[in-house]
Amino acid sequence: MKIREIRTHVLETQLAEPFAYSQAWYDRRGAMLVEIEAEDGTTGWGEAFGPARLTAAVVQHYRPRLIGADAMATEAIWQDLYNSLRDHGQKGLPIEALSAVDIALWDLKGKLLGLPVHRLMGEPLRQRVQAYATGFYRKRGGQFLDNLVAEAHQRVGEGFGAIKLKLGFGIDDDIALCHAVRAAVGPGIGIMVDANHAYDATAAIRLGRRIEELDIAWFEEPVPPEDLAGYAEVKAALRIPIAGGEAEFTRWGFRPLIAGRLVDVLQPDICAAGGLSETRKIADMASAFGVRVNPHVWGTGVGLAAALQLLAVLPHNPPGLHPLEPLLEFDQSEHPIRMAVLNAPIVQRDGWVRIPEGPGLGIEIDRAALEQFRVAA
Repeated sequence: MKIREIRTHVLETQLAEPFAYSQAWYDRRGAMLVEIEAEDGTTGWGEAFGPARLTAAVVQHYRPRLIGADAMATEAIWQDLYNSLRDHGQKGLPIEALSAVDIALWDLKGKLLGLPVHRLMGEPLRQRVQAYATGFYRKRGGQFLDNLVAEAHQRVGEGFGAIKLKLGFGIDDDIALCHAVRAAVGPGIGIMVDANHAYDATAAIRLGRRIEELDIAWFEEPVPPEDLAGYAEVKAALRIPIAGGEAEFTRWGFRPLIAGRLVDVLQPDICAAGGLSETRKIADMASAFGVRVNPHVWGTGVGLAAALQLLAVLPHNPPGLHPLEPLLEFDQSEHPIRMAVLNAPIVQRDGWVRIPEGPGLGIEIDRAALEQFRVAA
């Protein structure tokens, strides 16, 4: 089956209330979806993490290499697209755009064969995954501790057994937040923290030592992604597991993180690191070195569905009668586009999300929503 057409859908919308993480304020959310159409009219969908207009432009650059290609040849297409820009884009936008194409090809392949992606990848090891709630961004007005403690109560009340706090707003503020939320939710709820690379190693270690007593599940992106030596320093100094990788790309980019055991929890984003094809390779590398994998997810339901398909087949690391299962990042911040693009939203119940069983990614796209949120690329 040949590829007949490839389309990009650049989507954007205003937020009701701006929010911030350690690096920037957001007043809009966006997405870039890729649609690949086969000769028989079957379509597959993918998503790119990153600036929507820029990733869309790279996909259009790839377009002539895709038209007429074998829609089932995911590996051959991945290698061709990667090699075409290898001299100019081993990381960043070209790989984010390639990720969207790869996810769309897996979705298309599954639909053509009538099978979910996880079946094509070797059958599911699990039918559902535990979700943790990402959110806890800063907003203007009010007392940030009161606001975020209230959000913690809300997420626990919705059934989440684990939550991830956004840090990076100053060590004293971060310490106060972690202690306040632990006191509010009690000892039975998992708490992860994410600094979004706001600190250097010295500051991250100082912060980590002040919150170690709170049973923190992991400390995510304590230092900038380029600072591999900083990761090593922080990991050696703290008892808290260290997580990172959302800003890394391809197996070659992840190789030093994995081989150097610089993180305890690896977080490739399927919509950025190279798609399902490449993230599966990254996860297999991590397994060989005893490094846990929990994909980063911060997009629409398309990226969420791709993460679920991969989570279905990630090996237990290590295996045993009571293995430590991978977790699903389930963003709860405002994102009007997230589930609107799906005919049926992906939902959590009692903190768990089922793996979609339909063909491909197991989702269907609401084209009316695409028109509602479409902007010029």
